[in-house]
Amino acid sequence: MPATGDGRAPGAADLPGARDGARPRHAVSRPAAAVPLTDAPPIPHPRSQAGSVPAPGDAPAGPGGAPLKLLVIEDDASDAQLIKAAVADSGTSIEVHWVRGLEQATPLLAPTPAGNRRGRPRASEFSCVLLDLAAPADLPRPVWGPRPAAGGGGTADGLEGLRELLRRAPHTAVVVLTDAAGAELGAAAVAAGAQDFLIKHETDGPLLARALRYAVERKRADESQRRLVEAELRGQENARLQRHLLPTPLLDGAGLSFTRRYRPGRRRALLGGDFYDAVRTDDGTVHVVIGDVCGHGPDEAALGVALRIAWRTLVFAGLTGEALLTTLQHVLEHERRSDEIFATLCMLVIEPGTDGGGRGGPGAPGACERARLYLAGHPAPLLLGRDHQPMSLPSDLAGPALGLLPCHDRQAAWPAHHVELRPGWRLLLYTDGLIEGRVGAGSRRLGQDGLADLVGDHQSAGLTRGRLVDSAIAEVEELNGGALTDDVAVLLLERNPVHLVLG
Repeated sequence: MPATGDGRAPGAADLPGARDGARPRHAVSRPAAAVPLTDAPPIPHPRSQAGSVPAPGDAPAGPGGAPLKLLVIEDDASDAQLIKAAVADSGTSIEVHWVRGLEQATPLLAPTPAGNRRGRPRASEFSCVLLDLAAPADLPRPVWGPRPAAGGGGTADGLEGLRELLRRAPHTAVVVLTDAAGAELGAAAVAAGAQDFLIKHETDGPLLARALRYAVERKRADESQRRLVEAELRGQENARLQRHLLPTPLLDGAGLSFTRRYRPGRRRALLGGDFYDAVRTDDGTVHVVIGDVCGHGPDEAALGVALRIAWRTLVFAGLTGEALLTTLQHVLEHERRSDEIFATLCMLVIEPGTDGGGRGGPGAPGACERARLYLAGHPAPLLLGRDHQPMSLPSDLAGPALGLLPCHDRQAAWPAHHVELRPGWRLLLYTDGLIEGRVGAGSRRLGQDGLADLVGDHQSAGLTRGRLVDSAIAEVEELNGGALTDDVAVLLLERNPVHLVLG
């Protein structure tokens, strides 16, 4: 198929000759033992389906199946005409545009306006650039410092024009032309970022077409690899960031074992809208919180982190009970992106225990402890005992979720429910993602009663701490028929007479 060389871009110079079917003289002679195009190995195409390989002699198509658009940067009009003739001799569908220098090429290589949903500009309409290294780079002269070398405006290595082209059109494939004495310069150009190099007078039409095709495919593969590496780096950075946003409980000296499990509902995420924390203040009181921001996106995850940090700050500032929850609701109201966002929360305040002689301290033999439970639209914890099945703590005094009602509303109250914790107590705190999973193929949900029975069965089998929590979550997922879609946070807090154990 003859090349469509007469389809010039605006600002491109006219190519003399090659009119009325006249066949011009070739500047690139056919070598005696030219490599036939049919010997070329299959070219991988990252964007094509598996097994589809371009047929020999076919140039890669541009967007929408259009011919490959080639921009030739050549200051010599006769050489440019001979390049066009070589393209015509190749029998491939390549649309040639010619400019004399880099300054003329820059407007043609500029990204086109955004045409996709994300508003990102599209790459240049040219698939490949054929650059003669002898062409002037048209670089501006510096006001001070070293002047460009004479004879073309480039530096001593002859690659200044190539570097400037790569800077202006980083996503376009580049093939360079050099003379027979410049083979080493061509190799240096490839090392500097070009996809291939050709030697004048040793390149025929089919070899030129094949080099252009390889260059385009190699550039596509390089771009795909670059995007993959960038995505992996972003993923690693996000993972590190999200990991640091998860809390480190401050329970030194509390005499508690603390097991936590956290599974965000979002795919490939490490952080969701659920949050938790546990701290021990100087007076020996242990404060524990677990909460759930409605929604599953990154905005909800960020809000959950903000609420957790605010909660810890308020605890160390001396606030507790309804005063703390009211202040936390103010934080929620100022940080949320819309008035429909709310958060459920369960807060537990465990006071130091005392034995029959009035002596106290965590883990003291025979010590009974008292706790205050505050619920804001959140499921009540399960109390696990060695001599009875797990049972939910009372929730009749639960208040509304944070953010549902304004603070001045009389119903926006979170009274405390007083609980006595006997020696050896264990409490399981969780978010609703654990109990909203389905049971079987129907619409039945696990619910709080179902969770209590399930945990009781695993407890009867002798499982404790991390094994108990992991096995319970695994069975909930098995009943659901797969991974849970909602965020899940689970805390198992247990009075432990020995040193603190984190799991």
